[in-house]
Amino acid sequence: MHFANKLLAVKLCSMSITVGTAATPAAGMAVVPAGTAPAGTAAAGTVAESPVAQPDWAAGIALMTGSAAAAQSGAAIAAQAFPVLGPAGVVAIRQWVASSVMLATVRPKFWTFTARQWRPVLGLALVYALMNLSLYISIQRIGLGLGVTIEFLGPLAVGLLASRRAVDLGCAIIAGTAAVILGRPQPSTDYLGIGLAAVAAACWAGYILVNRVIATRFTGAEGSTVAGSLSALLYVPVGCWVLATHAVTGAAIGRAALAGILCTVVPMTTDFRALRRVPAGFYSVFMSVNPLLAALIGLVVLHQSLGLVDWLAIAAIVTANAVAITARA
Repeated sequence: MHFANKLLAVKLCSMSITVGTAATPAAGMAVVPAGTAPAGTAAAGTVAESPVAQPDWAAGIALMTGSAAAAQSGAAIAAQAFPVLGPAGVVAIRQWVASSVMLATVRPKFWTFTARQWRPVLGLALVYALMNLSLYISIQRIGLGLGVTIEFLGPLAVGLLASRRAVDLGCAIIAGTAAVILGRPQPSTDYLGIGLAAVAAACWAGYILVNRVIATRFTGAEGSTVAGSLSALLYVPVGCWVLATHAVTGAAIGRAALAGILCTVVPMTTDFRALRRVPAGFYSVFMSVNPLLAALIGLVVLHQSLGLVDWLAIAAIVTANAVAITARA
């Protein structure tokens, strides 16, 4: 992540999570570290969203749009390196590049972290590692548009559970229905690819929830930087194996490195800033723009076409976004 040293000086507090006793997490939801149940666990308690102090809608929307566009462009570029490096090799290189940028920019003093700070950092590191690998394998198997659409169900679940406004709930339901249509079973359905995309969805939900915990325990970007670096270390063995056993080309390495900037550095920088300007529920609903951008970029860059029903479903997602934005204007 390309963070300034003083970024995130104000603690993130746009969503509060009230939990009771620990309970089994809902299917597909990640557990928030430090012993609390996830927001998706209905039996454990309730999720309440408190408004961000003086929301900056224009800046927040611009940041979220830029984040989504960068992530999907990076994923398409990464997919072009799959034939040479494979998904695991691409993930390894993009993690190494992203970690190098983060460490050079933030220079975290990890030796000063307390046990209370380390717990969510370790959790986020595992989320990063699993989310990226599962999504890239699913993209290789089922395509960029479908893989990203199924992954979107993760933040959608966060939006549904965090919302207290009828308009937000309605928009989330419309976007979710459209996402289901995009991922409908067909004779040529690759269920392993869909399953891996679902794993990525659960990880994205965990990414949102754990990031919010980290933002309350750190005054800067140190926690996320260390989490990204630990995730990169996890890929050292597989990355070295890929580089040693594959016919690696400079173009493939360059694409994987660029994916590290576009898919990790840019979104993680803008996501933090956006979540300080808009409520968590609105963030989750708005990010349904990812299936639209993934489908468009997949069509232009990877030549992956979609049917009429698929485009209508994408149009429904865009409409839900527009309604959510208008309701808060």
